[in-house]
Amino acid sequence: MTERGADRPSQAGTSDAQQPARHVPVLLDAVVDALAPQDDAVYVDGTFGGGSYSEALLAAARCRVFGIDRDPDAIESGRDLAERHAGRLRLLEGRFGDMERLLAPVNAEPIAGIALDLGISSTQLDTPERGFSFRFDGPLDMRMGGAGRTAADLVESLPETELDELIRAFGEERFSRRVARAIASARQRRRIRRTMELVEIVRAAIPKSEPGQDPATRTFQALRIAVNDELGELDRGLAAAERLLAPGGRLAVVSFHSLEDRRVKDFMRRRSGLAPGASRHQPDRPERPAPSFRLLSRRVIRPDAAEVAHNPRARAARLRAAERTTSPAWLASAVQRRLQT
Repeated sequence: MTERGADRPSQAGTSDAQQPARHVPVLLDAVVDALAPQDDAVYVDGTFGGGSYSEALLAAARCRVFGIDRDPDAIESGRDLAERHAGRLRLLEGRFGDMERLLAPVNAEPIAGIALDLGISSTQLDTPERGFSFRFDGPLDMRMGGAGRTAADLVESLPETELDELIRAFGEERFSRRVARAIASARQRRRIRRTMELVEIVRAAIPKSEPGQDPATRTFQALRIAVNDELGELDRGLAAAERLLAPGGRLAVVSFHSLEDRRVKDFMRRRSGLAPGASRHQPDRPERPAPSFRLLSRRVIRPDAAEVAHNPRARAARLRAAERTTSPAWLASAVQRRLQT
């Protein structure tokens, strides 16, 4: 489910809107290296998308993979791959934050590795009917699954102050107040139901943008994150991975913007015991549990120049990976300490 960078204008123009690009995986070799697949082990591709990570894991070892995706289109398009790897690849429709519930009835084996490729896929982005892109006209939808409020619902119903907060927090847009004011003014005249209607409003509201970036980029990102609760889903997914992974199991997460990467970085650093320790000025601060992860590298892994040249959407990708220790998951550790007191 890769994002897979900024939504850039196509040199072919809008005529290619009817031909969604096949998803190109980002940092594929680095993710496989981080997970180090082993024969007879079980892995989870928490964001199945086009199936590239799952297929690479299956090729690297005689292992089994569970592919999870909330997008029913991704599950349907992956059935051929699952049939080619019958008995080794099983697809599960749902959110990766619910992976414990999804896996419970179908797997009793230890989990040796989990891959999370955050954001949206090239296929989703390049399909006008999904409403993710500001390059193509389509319904202002942005739902990865089929349920819940659409981006149009948020644009229509949120008060101006809440729109401002959403676009500033999730889009990191410094002109969020201008954009929110412009949307609030425009919707008094007509309903905003199409992507290009919103694009025109945002472009007119922002006086300037970063070179090479469309002014609508950050607003579309903010709405997409809100519609799909992407940051909440990430928090739930990281905690679920901590509980599911066997000792020695590995977690590899590819993110595409600072909001995601900060959450992944902070989670892995805290769980690895690298976050700031207790302060002498806070003597009653609860004792931190033993590290539940070990960082595989303290440095973030980025795509090299060759990958970016081949796939420009990879330029913002960042990979962080860690290995599970024998210590209990932190929430479990906290519960155990309460029971002992």
